[in-house]
Amino acid sequence: MTKKKEFNQEDKKIWEEYIKNPSDIYDKDKQASNNIQREERYKFDLHGFTLNEANSKVKEIIEFCVKNKFRELLLITGKGIHSTTDVDAYTSKDLGKLKYSVPEFIKTNSELNKLIISINDAGKKDGGEGAIIIKLKNL
Repeated sequence: MTKKKEFNQEDKKIWEEYIKNPSDIYDKDKQASNNIQREERYKFDLHGFTLNEANSKVKEIIEFCVKNKFRELLLITGKGIHSTTDVDAYTSKDLGKLKYSVPEFIKTNSELNKLIISINDAGKKDGGEGAIIIKLKNL
């Protein structure tokens, strides 16, 4: 085992001066705070909601986002892997899943449709197949 090297007083003094104002050190926390899109995007996770609960909540969230000047809404719907629509023969396998039914609900609701610019699948970094991005009109 190597013995820890002792610093001399001059090295300690230089170090103490440096840490008072380390201007050449990259501050990742400061950078991360600059990239936060709080004013731009609202995010909500719909996991665990039934279809009716999700539709009701989505309506509430869209109205809230428009009122509070959000430009985008990221809805985490999940991929529908755990959906029980396969059990009921009278239920649509696609439209019973929030991934498909929530955008359909928004498009067919004239009140909500007036507030929306577009509805698209989210990119991979935002949830991919298990999420949608809704662009909101700036009213």
